[in-house]
Amino acid sequence: MELKDIDLNLLVIFNQLLIEKKVSKVAENLGLGQPAVSNALARLRKLFGDELFLRTSTGMQPTPFADQLAESIGYALSMIHGAINARDSFDPATSQRSFTIGMTDIGEIYFLPILMKQLQKIAPGISISTVRNTAINLKDAMEAGQIDLAIGLLPQLKAGFFQQRLFMQRYVCMFRKGHALSGKKLSLQDFFGADHVAIISAGTGHGQVDEILDAASPRRKIKLHVPHFVAVGHILQSTDLIATVPERMAERMAKPFGLNYVEHPVKLPQIAINLFWHAKYHKDTANQWIRSTMFELYADARARSKS
Repeated sequence: MELKDIDLNLLVIFNQLLIEKKVSKVAENLGLGQPAVSNALARLRKLFGDELFLRTSTGMQPTPFADQLAESIGYALSMIHGAINARDSFDPATSQRSFTIGMTDIGEIYFLPILMKQLQKIAPGISISTVRNTAINLKDAMEAGQIDLAIGLLPQLKAGFFQQRLFMQRYVCMFRKGHALSGKKLSLQDFFGADHVAIISAGTGHGQVDEILDAASPRRKIKLHVPHFVAVGHILQSTDLIATVPERMAERMAKPFGLNYVEHPVKLPQIAINLFWHAKYHKDTANQWIRSTMFELYADARARSKS
């Protein structure tokens, strides 16, 4: 097959079908009638000799061959779009752009207050949405442009992605001021003798830390399991429970909730917190701006020296 035999508009429709999974939504996005999109799909099927998309209860799902084509076609269209619009600039001061960032609830506690304060000053028209990295197919959503950036320990984002180190996250032990463990170096005996609140966060860096603690002997005396970090400050504030939390989260929560945090007595690994973006959007000026903003706000000295 030669390039002269392919109508570029058909590939645009192919890419939209990958993203939206619905003929009606693709037609709406491209300003076409549904018959035009269906006709384009028929031409694509004939051209490639494959069904490409199959109707299911969850929409038009790509065939294995369509999945094979997806990344290359998406990347090629992005490069063409970038070349055509190379002169376009992104002005954060006037932009009304909305960015979507994948992060954990720890990330929301740590990153969002500073980010939103900064945007209020330099980019008042820009809005931010967050999604959970573990609640979606992150790789596909970023490739489709539905998520602009992701932050965390995300080993599943390899081929087709760029990443930049922000900092190494260490873990500390946290409890209320006035706790019996206050004012002393925390020993292993103190740690395992106390009552704990444990945060269930599978598939994240914190999940790896929890696995290490759960494999330790003696076992933690866990009195409470919660699925997120949002309530931890309130819980520690009014109980004698202790928690293992990321240090940067502890920095944010200590003063508002009247808490203390100390060096963790268990030898725990530091977790790399990286910024990720898809290669398709590497040269996109808006994406470049939001990731450079995140880097300037949060990267530590070690990360800056390597940038």
